[in-house]
Amino acid sequence: MARLKCVVEYDGSGFSGFQVQPQNRTVQGVLERVLKEIHKGSGIRLQASGRTDTGVHAVGQVIHFDSIYDISEKNWKRALNTLLPDDVFIKEVIKVSEDFHARYSVFEKEYHYYVRNTVEPDVFKRNYSYHFPYELDINKISQACKYLEGTHDFTTFSSAKSTIKGEKVRTLYHASCTKQGDEVEFIFRGSGFLYNMVRIMVSVLLDIGQGRREPEDILILIEKKDRGQAGKTISPNGLYLWNVKYDKEMQ
Repeated sequence: MARLKCVVEYDGSGFSGFQVQPQNRTVQGVLERVLKEIHKGSGIRLQASGRTDTGVHAVGQVIHFDSIYDISEKNWKRALNTLLPDDVFIKEVIKVSEDFHARYSVFEKEYHYYVRNTVEPDVFKRNYSYHFPYELDINKISQACKYLEGTHDFTTFSSAKSTIKGEKVRTLYHASCTKQGDEVEFIFRGSGFLYNMVRIMVSVLLDIGQGRREPEDILILIEKKDRGQAGKTISPNGLYLWNVKYDKEMQ
């Protein structure tokens, strides 16, 4: 029995999220259907670093699965990509130890969020960025990002629908915002992220960029531990699971 780790990228606009749903097209559903075909009808259940919602994209999602086949990594990649649809691609296949787990061995996750800051929308980019037609103060947003960094209880920035039990303490190693031309890029790296956490943080940061809040308000929001204080959950279209890192000993 071999355990395979795969780095997967996908265009989330054609999926009802990552997790299997009986009546809907999902990334996990597509991947497991291909694995079943390769294994001649035997079902293979995969594990992922985490779920992504409807419309969320991935550049570096990570999955693992176990197989009875002794196939080279190169041939695994070729076989999978031959059968997968055009909106999913396996970037890398690596044989790993049985101790490796795509979800529980995660050391760090990185998300990017893209905002198209123009007066008029671009219909061709509507599935891949969030259109925001208002003027933004990027310096103020950058100041606010620094307040998000560190170890905090991020209850205010977590969906009220979250099923996570226990504390909502997470560590953000990096939070930043830059603008090039009409594109605003947010980057977040952390130990883990709560349900809708990135989308809620970006929503608040855009409020700060508009002058509706001050950068220091981040500290107040964190202290409140109240989802109702943070405003709406922004569109999933601009969100990308960018990279997942693991302890080298678990590779």
